[in-house]
Amino acid sequence: MKRKTLDLIVGVGLVVLAGLLLVAGLVLTSNANFANDYVKSQLGQQQITFKTADTLTAEERQSACLVRYAGQRLDSGKQAECYANEFIGLHLKSIAGGKTYAQLGEVQTDLKAKLADAQKAGDPAAVAAVQQQLTDTNTARETVFKGETLRGLLLTSYGFSEFGAKAAQAALVAYLAAGLLFLLGAAGLVHAARTPRSQGFAVPEAAAEEPVGA
Repeated sequence: MKRKTLDLIVGVGLVVLAGLLLVAGLVLTSNANFANDYVKSQLGQQQITFKTADTLTAEERQSACLVRYAGQRLDSGKQAECYANEFIGLHLKSIAGGKTYAQLGEVQTDLKAKLADAQKAGDPAAVAAVQQQLTDTNTARETVFKGETLRGLLLTSYGFSEFGAKAAQAALVAYLAAGLLFLLGAAGLVHAARTPRSQGFAVPEAAAEEPVGA
């Protein structure tokens, strides 16, 4: 094979590959921008604002991100993660001994059984005590449900934003690779333009030294 032909094949191939990587980078950038804009829009509609620094409790001040975002409007994935884990998560632990919605359901079932037993026994004092416990548990469970739901939604937004961030990183890699391959391909084409048509590639030494017309 002639060296010029090889240079043309390699050069054109690298330029085409660079073009494909450029297209991939543009697609990834578009996806990253969509994810960021969507998360910002959806979180902004919730109108959530972090507590100001002077209103943070001693326990809340132990969270670096709550201090960092104090007083800010929540509109990014990182802020959503902070609010979900460090604020909502913190306060959920103080409700019903930190029990989850599912665990409180088991407590409800147990208290309903106890209430039925107390009613059958005809013990007004026991009925009133168990009924109060059940009312408190119902209230706590409803609060936990709302907190866990909001926390889950915020963490979903955070996860979506992370996909966008990964897409942006992949786009950067694609752009860098495309630039490198384009330069290599361009160098190959320039070399092809300067290479004589008669020059071979990896020609055996004996054939290269054989006199013309021998």
